Amino acid sequence: MNQDSKPEGKQSFIAAARREQIIEAAVQTLDDIGYVNASLAKIAKRAGISTALISYHFSDKNDLMNHLIIKLVERYTSYILERVNQRHTSEEKLEAYIASSLAYQVTHPAHQNALIEIFFNARTPEQVPYYKLGAEEDELMSTLRDILREGQQQGVFGTFHISVMANVVQGSIAEYMLSPSTKSVDLETYSSELISIVQQATKKQ
Repeated sequence: MNQDSKPEGKQSFIAAARREQIIEAAVQTLDDIGYVNASLAKIAKRAGISTALISYHFSDKNDLMNHLIIKLVERYTSYILERVNQRHTSEEKLEAYIASSLAYQVTHPAHQNALIEIFFNARTPEQVPYYKLGAEEDELMSTLRDILREGQQQGVFGTFHISVMANVVQGSIAEYMLSPSTKSVDLETYSSELISIVQQATKKQ
């Protein structure tokens, strides 16, 4: 091994660890005081580092938030796909998709709150809100559509419009995260009820 590569590797590891520290501090700050009140100074204070050190890794608040939302979406997506891919049948995959999507919200509340704060408050350089961006279909929605399509092709699911059914499932999952009224229902009940409803709606008559 080239000895000159060792210091570079160590520096790269330290830089990655520092960025992760900043990311986690940003998550906790957003969860605590929201996007509007969050600043690099407050994030730095929570991380126990200087604001200048954050500026070394991220050019400004927008740059940090852009990296953060990508990281949060990746974690959420990986959590769900890992559990879906462990299942074999379309029915099992659909159940795992719903259950894991809801479970992540409860096991990672700060991450979900931070994601919501960025999504509804952040702006592009052209001052367009993130929630108004016409993004391409995300990996999770694509996976959900594939599960539904696979089930129909195998004759396991009945006849329904795949896009409509996917939006119903995804909308019900998002509702638990966004609507205060759903919090009166515990996760286990909401998850089992939603799975039962979707099973009834998708099964072959």
